[in-house]
Amino acid sequence: MSTENEGTASTPPVPPSASTPDPAGPAGPPPAAAPTPAGPAPGSPPPAAAPTPAGPDAGAQDRTGTGAPTPPHGHPQPPAYGGGSGAPWPPAPPAPPTTAGWGAPFPATPDAPQAGRPRSGRGGLVAAVLVAALAAGGVGGGIGYWAAERSDGTTTSTTVAAGEAPADFKRAPGTVAAVASKALPSVVTIEAKSGGSDEEGGTGTGFVYDKEGHILTNNHVVASAAEGGTLSATFSNGRKYDAEVIGRAQGYDVALLKLKNAPSGLTPLPLGNSDRVAVGDSTIAIGAPFGLSNTVTTGIISAKNRPVASGDGGGKNSYMSALQTDASINPGNSGGPLLDARGAVIGINSAIQSPGSGGLGSAQAGSVGLGFAIPVNQAKNVAEQLIRTGQPVYPVIGATVNMTEEGEGATIAEQGAGGTPAITPGGPAAKAGLKPGDVIIKFGNRAIDSGPTLISEIWTHKPGDSVPLTYKRGGKESTVQVTLGERKGDS
Repeated sequence: MSTENEGTASTPPVPPSASTPDPAGPAGPPPAAAPTPAGPAPGSPPPAAAPTPAGPDAGAQDRTGTGAPTPPHGHPQPPAYGGGSGAPWPPAPPAPPTTAGWGAPFPATPDAPQAGRPRSGRGGLVAAVLVAALAAGGVGGGIGYWAAERSDGTTTSTTVAAGEAPADFKRAPGTVAAVASKALPSVVTIEAKSGGSDEEGGTGTGFVYDKEGHILTNNHVVASAAEGGTLSATFSNGRKYDAEVIGRAQGYDVALLKLKNAPSGLTPLPLGNSDRVAVGDSTIAIGAPFGLSNTVTTGIISAKNRPVASGDGGGKNSYMSALQTDASINPGNSGGPLLDARGAVIGINSAIQSPGSGGLGSAQAGSVGLGFAIPVNQAKNVAEQLIRTGQPVYPVIGATVNMTEEGEGATIAEQGAGGTPAITPGGPAAKAGLKPGDVIIKFGNRAIDSGPTLISEIWTHKPGDSVPLTYKRGGKESTVQVTLGERKGDS
């Protein structure tokens, strides 16, 4: 935001009025001189001057002797003084030069005020303000000249010198510029190509996970090149390296790459704690929106634990209990880091909501301030699994739920996919006594309003965690403990 200072107009002091001159007589020979009356006796007081009658608006009457109209309201001019000639007192300062900007002359225009013609209405006010702003230097010089001519010979001068900018400007460690400067060398732009004849692929973002050259990103960024394609990672200094997929977790939308011939001296980005993030915390997103590498945007955490189901058009969705941010995120930002004000990674930018996308995902539409990031605590767990085994591990409750209904909880289906049982025999849900038709309304401390919300919340936990689960059956609520099982790999 910018502010503008308004100057205050001051009214000059009014000296004592002189007597009003007699108007000029009619043309022709002058009348005979009247005898001069005898003056007052010595010591007697002088005769009183004839009073000047006041008009209906004495403060607005023409006192210049020229008959010029009164200036419009809002532009008061000091009254003229002296008599006979009608010239104003004190004399007007020299007219300032007319300039455009600072020093470039410009021609008069129909909108420019003309000398001797007062402007009326708002147009006159605006024009007067503009002229005053442009000619401020000239007016100041004129007033200074007039004052010097009438001084008593004693002059004073005050000189203000503009200070020079510091030669070595340093930004404080906590500024966005400082955080971005430190983080950018550890962020890469990923180019994925399918390897087919049409060379399908795209551009995304990733960041250095460890010194061994592992790069953390989204699965949908590298999916097109995961089987038989090519991958490359380009750093902010322009150096480009080939890369390969170490492991992918389609359900989490997380992938781990490794640079071929990784350079020494890699600096991993520090990982924060996404569980401690609060709504309103500052955020910094780094990525390559629409291929514009090394782009930095800022915002805040707008919401936490936002259930999001996103897809890359392949018919399979990913689920996350996301961090929502209003930092500008666009296609190409996917896989990039979402940083806190200290520069620690708190999430992986993964999805946006856009009017043009028809839903959540990576459609080619612009940001409207609704971006979603995978919490880094979850992404870290997935990355460690991929490094150890090359495949993801998912916590499960062993029940198939309806994924289309919402608002009434997550309903356990009557039948699973492909005719399988909706409740896995011997699984966590079966051991807890759940049955088809039960409506799960709470998992842990989170209220559940749909199947995607339930899955998003389950995947914030680990296999083996014991979690309270509340469900409805026949209008009656019950709460049980469920010990989560596991599923390895994407099916």
